[in-house]
Amino acid sequence: MADLNIRKDRHAGRITLTRPQALNALTHEMANDIRAALDGWRDDPEVRLVIIDAEGERAFCAGGDIAAVWHGGKAGDHGIGRRFFADEYRMNAAIADYPKPVVAFMQGFVMGGGVGIGGHALHRVVGDTTQVAMPESGIGLIPDVGGTWLLARAPGRIGEYLGLTGARMGAGDAIHAGFADIYLPESEWPALIDRLAETGEVELKGRTPPPASLEDRDLSAFGGRSVQDITAALEKAGDAESLKAIRRNSPLSMAATLAMVRAARGDRRMQDSLSREYRFTHRATAESDFLEGVRAQIIDKDRSPRWAAASDPDRVQAILAPLGGDELTWEDA
Repeated sequence: MADLNIRKDRHAGRITLTRPQALNALTHEMANDIRAALDGWRDDPEVRLVIIDAEGERAFCAGGDIAAVWHGGKAGDHGIGRRFFADEYRMNAAIADYPKPVVAFMQGFVMGGGVGIGGHALHRVVGDTTQVAMPESGIGLIPDVGGTWLLARAPGRIGEYLGLTGARMGAGDAIHAGFADIYLPESEWPALIDRLAETGEVELKGRTPPPASLEDRDLSAFGGRSVQDITAALEKAGDAESLKAIRRNSPLSMAATLAMVRAARGDRRMQDSLSREYRFTHRATAESDFLEGVRAQIIDKDRSPRWAAASDPDRVQAILAPLGGDELTWEDA
């Protein structure tokens, strides 16, 4: 487990992401190892709480390591991605439902798969370098890893705004939007982690977070019925920043994201949102803009994706349709 340091430290189970050279991007093996560690500590009386952190100053976790998924999809092997996403989502759910307190310390980039690890912890600590985002529409995917569940519970139309634009949030905005709980300068994190491991008790006292710029933004345009309606409203409002992002991202991904965030507002639990997300990601390498988006942003890095997937309502309905025997199900359902 060179990419993770999993150990017991006094009264804490410790999970540290240890591939800072790759911005702690999450591999399939890492997702499985995190879940296995949580399963192993579930009934261990020595472990009273779990601490998740990461090495390096640049990122807690900048997302999933999807190169293998891309290469598999290009070769016609869609099972690589399907297995990865299914196991990753089960790990996300294990964190969200864990019977012992989970405390996540999230510095630097916390994006996509990083939100799936830290964003579902019971206590989520952020600092001055934290940048949280769900930028999947820019690679032809959707905000997954339980992202639609979190976006659906953000105040007002923040969920639609973040999901369609992939905008980044600092500590104040992350707390306001419900992606984090506590702001604490990162210089104080080591002492707090030591105290948590020593006592096995969660006593967290944060500082006053930086102002939340999202609190003052008029995001009413994102209440539009469709991406087209939202775009028209943004044009009328002169919101050039949001328009730039929307014109850059995959039309199918944005249309599906809009539908999924709104559907997730009626979900009873996060697993319902994860299962809906899996319908898209199960089909992603075969039926969406995902391979082209990853090529443009990660493989060739020309930043010029040529989106081709249709984004009409029938296409969105089809890519989010139930998977039958391939549906992502839950053991405790």
